[in-house]
Amino acid sequence: MSGPEDRRPEEASAQARALAVEGEITEADRQTPTTLQRVQRLLHRYPWLAPLAFLAVMLLIFSFGNERFLTPFNASLIVQQVMFVGTLAIGQTIIILTAGIDLSVGAIAVFVSVIMGKLSADFGVPGVGALLVGFMFGTAAGLLNGVLITRLRLPPFIVTLGTLSIFFALNLFVSASTTIDGRDMDPIMTWTGTRIDVPFIETAVPISSFLMLGMFAIMWYVLKYTSWGRHIYATGDDPEASRLIGIKVDRVLLAVYGVAGFIYAVGGWFLLGRLGAASPQAGQDANLDSITAVVIGGTSLFGGRGTVIGTLLGAIIVGVARNGLAISQFTIGEVSIKFDPLWQGFTIGVLVIVFVALDQWVRRVSS
Repeated sequence: MSGPEDRRPEEASAQARALAVEGEITEADRQTPTTLQRVQRLLHRYPWLAPLAFLAVMLLIFSFGNERFLTPFNASLIVQQVMFVGTLAIGQTIIILTAGIDLSVGAIAVFVSVIMGKLSADFGVPGVGALLVGFMFGTAAGLLNGVLITRLRLPPFIVTLGTLSIFFALNLFVSASTTIDGRDMDPIMTWTGTRIDVPFIETAVPISSFLMLGMFAIMWYVLKYTSWGRHIYATGDDPEASRLIGIKVDRVLLAVYGVAGFIYAVGGWFLLGRLGAASPQAGQDANLDSITAVVIGGTSLFGGRGTVIGTLLGAIIVGVARNGLAISQFTIGEVSIKFDPLWQGFTIGVLVIVFVALDQWVRRVSS
């Protein structure tokens, strides 16, 4: 049996090691972070700050390119463009948060709009019934992606690339490559395109824009305050660790793709209102623009980090970039510069690369 004297050397050794570790931590903490490190940590904590600052710079630049750029009428045009892409980007956000990606987003939304339009115009299905069928189809399309990913263990990129082609082909087959006039449909099909006056800005905005903002608010609450939202972040951050703590990762992924499909279907309804018709050729840039909005908004392509507020800012940036480049004209001396439409796609591509690189840099904050 050992006495207190026998334990003293071990206790002293343990205490020495603790003090050494404490000294190292204290010494590390004493190091004053540089300005760049402070910015890095700030962006890691608030990923929406970068797109907000970038949006402010864009608004300033384009305001010099055209005096009509900041007018209420032009702002309403941007809102209409943002409405469709922004809605799809909500579903894209929750998928990318799980470290997945969905390339079929635009194809599903357009196909749903064609199905709803055809049911109402050609088969006389009541508007509410056509909407319900469309919402169920969109959800089923999302669940199909989820089943292929969770059950067959296929990469999300390959799965959604395949379903992109499938739904696009079905879209052309069902519509016979013809546009369905909204006047032949039940009025509820194009109701989301109804414009209402907004006080103080002297312009009208489609109802779908307000519905989109409501969907952003709901998803923000879900991600921030519900256990399902926390499970989405955990799954994207580390799926194996999530399984070890009891999270049913496959079930979370399946639900995420199903909810995303439902959101795409709602986006298809909004598209009917915006166009006043069901066009199989609509939404050609929706896939790229929705991913761009999410990436620019600060959501990491590696999963586990991001917010839908950032996605909303990213969608606005995409709309502002396309609109600003289309109408701006800068005069430098005697030289007048007006952008060709091809520069819109060029700019969107550059933005994707820049913000992915920024995300990579911000992710190193913990290393």
